[in-house]
Amino acid sequence: QVQLVESGGGLVQTGDSLRLSCVVSARGLSNYPMGWFRQAPGKGREFVASITWSGANTAYADSVKGRFTISRDNAKNTVYLQMNSLKPEDTAVYYCAVQIYNSASLYYENSYDYWGQGTQVTVSS
Repeated sequence: QVQLVESGGGLVQTGDSLRLSCVVSARGLSNYPMGWFRQAPGKGREFVASITWSGANTAYADSVKGRFTISRDNAKNTVYLQMNSLKPEDTAVYYCAVQIYNSASLYYENSYDYWGQGTQVTVSS
C-alpha cells in the first residue's frame, strides 16, 4: 500500500520560510515523478511544483517561481518543498502526490495516482 505523509506546515508571518516534507512509504517510489499542490479555502486544488524521478527536471507555478524550491532525496523516499518569502496568498492546505500509472503532464492533479492527507500552511499579514 502506498502512503504519503506531509509535514512541516504551520503558522508564519509574511516573509518567513517553511520547508514541507513528504515521506512516501512504499519502496521503489524513488522511480516516479512527484508534485506539490495546494488548496486555499473556497478554491480548487492548484499545481505548485513538480519534480522528475531523478530530480533533474522541475517545474513551478508562476505564482511561486523564484520563491519555492522542490527537491527530493530518493534514499529517504522524501520530497521537499522549500518555501521562502511567504505571502498571505500562499495560505492553503498543501498536498504531495506521486505519479505511477501514467505519464500525463505533471501540471494536472488527475495525472497523479496517490495523495497525502495535506498539511496546513497559514501566512499572516
